[in-house]
Amino acid sequence: MIVSWEWLGQYVSLEMPLEDLTTRLTMSGLNLEGVESRGDDTAIDLEVTSNRPDCLGHVGVAREISVLYDLPLDSPDPHPATAGNSVTEATSVEIHSPELCPRYTARVLRGVRVGPSPDWLVRRLATVGIATINNIVDITNYVLLETGQPLHAFDFDKLTGGRIVVRESTGGEQFEAINHTTYTLAPGMCVIADAEKPVALAGVMGGAETEISEATTTVLVETAEFAPLSVRNTARSLSLFSDSSFRFERGIDPHGLDIASRRCCELILELAGGELLDDLIWAGEPPPEEPTSVSIRFAQVPRVLGVDVPSADICSILEQLGLTLVGDADTDGATFTVPGWRRDLTREIDLIEEVARIWGYDRIPEDNRVPLTLSRPTHRDLVTNTLRDLFCASGFNEAMTLSFITAELFSIFRPDPDREPLSVEHSSRRHENLLRQSLVPSLLQSRRENERHGTFGVDLFEIANVYLEARPGAEGSEPTRVTAVTGRSFGELKGVCEMVVSRLAPHSRLTARPIELPGFVEGRGARLFLDDSPCGCLGELTRDATDPLDLRDAVTIVELDLATIESAVETTRRFQELPRFPAIERDLNFLLDEHITWEDLEGVVRDNAGPLLDSVSFGGQYRGEQIPADKKSYVVTIGYRSDQRTLTNEEIEDAQAQVVAACQADLGISLR
Repeated sequence: MIVSWEWLGQYVSLEMPLEDLTTRLTMSGLNLEGVESRGDDTAIDLEVTSNRPDCLGHVGVAREISVLYDLPLDSPDPHPATAGNSVTEATSVEIHSPELCPRYTARVLRGVRVGPSPDWLVRRLATVGIATINNIVDITNYVLLETGQPLHAFDFDKLTGGRIVVRESTGGEQFEAINHTTYTLAPGMCVIADAEKPVALAGVMGGAETEISEATTTVLVETAEFAPLSVRNTARSLSLFSDSSFRFERGIDPHGLDIASRRCCELILELAGGELLDDLIWAGEPPPEEPTSVSIRFAQVPRVLGVDVPSADICSILEQLGLTLVGDADTDGATFTVPGWRRDLTREIDLIEEVARIWGYDRIPEDNRVPLTLSRPTHRDLVTNTLRDLFCASGFNEAMTLSFITAELFSIFRPDPDREPLSVEHSSRRHENLLRQSLVPSLLQSRRENERHGTFGVDLFEIANVYLEARPGAEGSEPTRVTAVTGRSFGELKGVCEMVVSRLAPHSRLTARPIELPGFVEGRGARLFLDDSPCGCLGELTRDATDPLDLRDAVTIVELDLATIESAVETTRRFQELPRFPAIERDLNFLLDEHITWEDLEGVVRDNAGPLLDSVSFGGQYRGEQIPADKKSYVVTIGYRSDQRTLTNEEIEDAQAQVVAACQADLGISLR
């Protein structure tokens, strides 16, 4: 935001040195970008943060100066004289899209004389880098830079039907802006139209057809509030940016619409003559009647800042900034209503920050102790940090990839093929514009980049969000996934997952059930369950999935849902004494049907091995000669242990007999 020294002097006395002023402004949050002499004036370039749109006008900056130096502020209070008929007899305003334009005002002036602007106006605009066009357009620019409220002036006689309609573009409409470039509008863009066609892009730029010219005699002055997101999307979609869009994107003061309109009309009457029709057309919602109230506890100021600020000074600073004290302040605190131009003040800490920056950060001693409480890691932090340690200990390297991917990459692996992708339409995302639904494609691309640079066989993992579209009856979501890609086998990666679960949730079981998912080799894909809750998928990718990236080796992937893992994690552990007596292992070689899974067999063994059971593990499988073609053989290794004594052979044989009997009864299988 470039401001003029001479212009600021119209609202506040500038008796201080320029260097002192810029230093104080910088210390209060308006960082100095540069100072430049322009003729007899000085241009001051200030960095205005996005939460302070009130300082995107000279009056707002002057208000800051008046508070910093305890000087009176002389802001404009326009009351233009009116004459003749009511404006409602000349025109009308309809808002068809209140979600895009909650309020719109219009005033009409007749008999104006368009011509060059006076020297003082030309000089002030030139100081801040605005070229002069004619007195009407220059006045709208002047009021924008004075108040921070964008305005637009239409040649009223060129409005078909003599009325304004605020609506969405129907899509495909052609619009010629005042820069004399024609744009094709997309559906949903907010436009200001007459009875037939768009005459302005709401909040962005006016149209060439209704711009002010030397032949103009009747002017319609517009002030409005437009939805920031709508203005932002329109400006970026068309790569069309303006001083107006810059301010609308940050939000404007709805209470300032009428003031800016009156100020503009007052200057037009002064510099271009004519007469102002009575009344104001206000379409849409009125400005909020109930201002936001925020309370401040005086004791919180020294607690946060580490320095004691008198309560009288606290109230004085806030009132000078435009806040209104509700009732009387007591010894403990006070309540203030917030003006419309300071919508960033919503919490007590916001008021404390205002006190700090006006009181002066330089007045807070550097060696003052501020009571601080160290933040503790959240449950999710503990889980993710442990996950990182476990995967790294298993030989994986952590990756960090972008959330945006190409359509080609998106199609490589889709764990939920029924969900449509979410896309972002932006000039910087013409190619990689899809939000990922899985981390697998990004990690495969990273694996390929490693291969391209000579690092083969790299195993990667990532913990990050994916983005899922809304479904009927359910909102969209951004779940966090834990994903790994590796050249190891299905069994090895499943073992890594089991190790992770055993460390995080030792009393939970990770099981795998076969699934057929596009992208997985047939018979080598599984849905993973943590106890009875689905928690992800595991499988070996087909060459159709890896060949588009020209990966050299076969790849196995796993993708887990962090929330499911998180819910099962045991943060409190009970430690047990190390066993003093040895475990005794026995193998059982079962002959079973193909449809019986290891999970089925393991469950029966665990349920029937008795209290001496210590472990159950997979000992191997066999298909081939000596067994029927429709059968397979599983070797189960069972460990037994007692905390009290060394087990006898008879005890183990009894437990083994119970297991065999149960397997024969429940699964119909037999020993080889």
